Amino acid sequence: MRKKYILWTFGVIFIIFLFGGVTAFFTGHYRFAYTPSFDKVLNNEEIYKNGRPEESYNVWGESISDKEADTLRASVEGKKKLLPGEGAVKVDTDLLDLGREVFYEETFGNEVFLTDVMGILDGPISLWNMSKAALALRGKGTNNLQVELSETVKVGDQTFKKGEKIDTGLAVPKGSIMPLGMPVTLDRGKLKAGVTCAACHAQVETTTGKVVEGATNTNFNVGLLMAMASNSAAYFTHTEKKNLEAYITASSRSIENSDGKTESLPDPDQLEKDVEKTLMSWPPGFFDATIDQEANPTQVGDSFTFGDHPYSWSGMGMAGAFNGLTTLSNNVHAQGADSLAQSSISKGMFDIDKEVYIGTILQRAANKNFRYRPDSDEKPSEFLEKAAPHPNTPGVNDLVKLPTFPNVTLAAPDGLVVSSPGYRVNEQNNAVAAYQNTLVPPKPNRDQDTKTIEQGRKVFEKAGCIKCHAGRYKTNNKIIPAKEAGTNPSRAKALAGTQKVWDEAAIYSPDTPVPVPNAAKKLNIPSNNFSKKDVELAFAHNDSDGGYKVKGLAGVYWQAPYLHDGGVAVGPDKNTDLGIPGTFHNGKRPDPYNSMQALVDESLRKQVVDANHSSSELRKLNIEGSGHAFWADEKRGFSKDEQNALIEYVLQIDGEEE
Repeated sequence: MRKKYILWTFGVIFIIFLFGGVTAFFTGHYRFAYTPSFDKVLNNEEIYKNGRPEESYNVWGESISDKEADTLRASVEGKKKLLPGEGAVKVDTDLLDLGREVFYEETFGNEVFLTDVMGILDGPISLWNMSKAALALRGKGTNNLQVELSETVKVGDQTFKKGEKIDTGLAVPKGSIMPLGMPVTLDRGKLKAGVTCAACHAQVETTTGKVVEGATNTNFNVGLLMAMASNSAAYFTHTEKKNLEAYITASSRSIENSDGKTESLPDPDQLEKDVEKTLMSWPPGFFDATIDQEANPTQVGDSFTFGDHPYSWSGMGMAGAFNGLTTLSNNVHAQGADSLAQSSISKGMFDIDKEVYIGTILQRAANKNFRYRPDSDEKPSEFLEKAAPHPNTPGVNDLVKLPTFPNVTLAAPDGLVVSSPGYRVNEQNNAVAAYQNTLVPPKPNRDQDTKTIEQGRKVFEKAGCIKCHAGRYKTNNKIIPAKEAGTNPSRAKALAGTQKVWDEAAIYSPDTPVPVPNAAKKLNIPSNNFSKKDVELAFAHNDSDGGYKVKGLAGVYWQAPYLHDGGVAVGPDKNTDLGIPGTFHNGKRPDPYNSMQALVDESLRKQVVDANHSSSELRKLNIEGSGHAFWADEKRGFSKDEQNALIEYVLQIDGEEE
């Protein structure tokens, strides 16, 4: 049976790559990605198929139903409001279908950065060995693909042996031969790997092998995968490497900077080693999407987004379509997946000259066509302009300069939006935002009676949780000052540097084609959905210490560990599996019930915080699990039964019931 399955699988792969090879011969490009059919998904797809009745249009974050749209069409001004030229996005089947396709298959070209620049396939993790690991599953599926290393390597201070299996955390659904969210591209004869939304925002449920769309992939070991790349230093701004001068040595090579002066690039080997150490220390399921040169990765958020604005840990996704969800989706691909895209603001943001910045990232690029040689006659920016797939655009992803570029705005914290040629500006971001808003988490497989759940609802109110986690989506949609939240403030201040290059938010009309024509219509983004204080807290501007957004509770069962830094983690054994050291560092997954108990039980939380503090790695990453001191324990007059009922109630919240 096994032999028959392997032969069949290799046959499928052969046909796919034969077709891909023929396609690539004529077009130069072919991508193979996996999108599960609905029978392989655990979520109820009813809302996706029918659409949300409350949202047939989205106008700068305002949801307009079909009935409301009919009323608006009765007047000239009403009709105008529903036009793309006024910022309206029509939410229909075509948009939702595009959104689901983007979620699973669209990389926006990040395979160029990941493969050609960072070299994610040039280290000990080969594409062939990943394929072997997927084949070895024999169709069973996994939420943690274990891949055999193709060579012995030293990464940071650790040595990994050839043949050793590592936990990638990649999710492979039952019956699939490909991980979720990791398309393979055949580009001019070279195999490349990119990532899509699904790599981080979908997981495989272990008992059924089905996909939970929108659930955090808490196993995805992205830090380890990036650390094992051949040019991890390309991600140095997402680590704590603030002073590149510390890496200047006698053998450092010189270049001409933007002012025509001579400046040295950092020693590539030492910078690589130190960046690897930081990336290696990220817990699974964590990612550092900010370019603040601080080591402060946070747990990847879920995609159960409807009603949960503003978005991101700080609430920075507040402006534009879908209440800022489009902005958040864009930020991950524009800022988080292409360090080169920030080259135009590197001086203002990091006090690093543009040429030094680009040269640092490219001096040991994996693909020789992207590898900058300091002894050449070209400046790094001149070299990149020739090598990049999109001329006149910073970075290598499918990026569009906004009217305010190079300044950054509420619409795009790096001044750019990802949009592929042939689409309209932000169309793909709008589509995936609309799609995410249809996702409803599956109910957890926990045997609890309605009496316990109803008791938990009453405890939720009695304990005061409802003051912030109110309404259908269990959020008051506010941003809480970091000091008030009590959580480590590092992430709250991560975007403070954007104030140096800040501008009023403007974007192109949603019907603008890509590439953008010279006479494209520009729209100012309204700010009636948020206040000046919200902006100051979300971006830590005007000497604010920043803040943390009140998280909606839909689907929290699927996203343990908890809190803004992801530090509230408890495994199956509450006596030993404490904090990140007792869970992820010990090869154990956080248990949703026990982790949620640590969120509301002061005694258990103290043990979690103490465990996290015991790790020097976690201290450097600013992961503590402290703050949010709202307790429902015996010390506050709540019995164990009441606490249990509260936890069970919170774990079953799906955002569809009051």
